[in-house]
Amino acid sequence: QVQLVESGGGLVQPGGSLRLSCAASGSIFSINGMAWYRQGPGKEREWVAAITSGGTTNYADSVKGRFTISRDDAKNTVSLQMNSLKPEDTAVYYCKAEVLSSRYSHYVNYWGQGTQVTVSS
Repeated sequence: QVQLVESGGGLVQPGGSLRLSCAASGSIFSINGMAWYRQGPGKEREWVAAITSGGTTNYADSVKGRFTISRDDAKNTVSLQMNSLKPEDTAVYYCKAEVLSSRYSHYVNYWGQGTQVTVSS
């Protein structure tokens, strides 16, 4: 069974920085795309950033220039460096990974349980 576990959330003041990490574990053969999503209070879950297996990155307009997504394929991890944080970045952040594992013969999307990020003075 594949599991994704996020870490690094917390409380930060406006203008501050946080780094989120997500580690995938289990019987993993390979990981294709990886991404971060977030869900703010009273809002629907929205896509934040994505990175392909080749390292190509894409960002939502709301975070472009402030957030940086990266991955370490040797460790099966994806990270999100968040700078110049704003109160509107407050949300539960989720990672997602397309994983080929021993359980299925095709790539399957897995989600982490989420980590809370609160931006407030």
